[in-house]
Amino acid sequence: MSELVARTGRHQQRYEDGCRLVAGCIPFKYENSKDESGALSEKIVEVLMINSSSGPGLVFPKGGWENDETVEEAAAREAFEEAGVKGDLMHFLGYYLFKSKTLQDDLSPEGLCKAAMFALLVKEELKSWPEQSTRQRSWLTIPEAIGCCRHSWMREALEEGFSKWQADGMMSTVKENNEHIVSSPASSPD
Repeated sequence: MSELVARTGRHQQRYEDGCRLVAGCIPFKYENSKDESGALSEKIVEVLMINSSSGPGLVFPKGGWENDETVEEAAAREAFEEAGVKGDLMHFLGYYLFKSKTLQDDLSPEGLCKAAMFALLVKEELKSWPEQSTRQRSWLTIPEAIGCCRHSWMREALEEGFSKWQADGMMSTVKENNEHIVSSPASSPD
């Protein structure tokens, strides 16, 4: 049985140029929609959001990228710890800068963060996960998620990163397109 404990603390946290490096994802799945007669009409994309631990609204899983893992591993770990899902990282959506009001420290005194966000195709939704006592999951359509999103940078990742990738046919995957992925904080995508 795997250990259901979330990582905590900052002793392995990565920083770059005064920014705390963060990894996260937009978990998604395909659902069949029905027309007015109840017949299956088309597949729609739903995204998974969780309640914020620091206030109202919904967020996508994200957290610190640590020294002993790749950015992809960090994004997958956060999806597991915070949302209780596992799946395949399908696409690097981009970097998103934001300022944390609650997480300032010596290496990032202004609370600046740089988040690497991915699209994660959910393959498994777990019944037990590390943060289940403080997190609730919500599957939403993209328009619903845009309306519920607590942070503007996450809304941007959904609208400009995820939705653009979806509109382009979801053709590339992380494995096929890994020149966009960073495994060390010193490098950056094109």
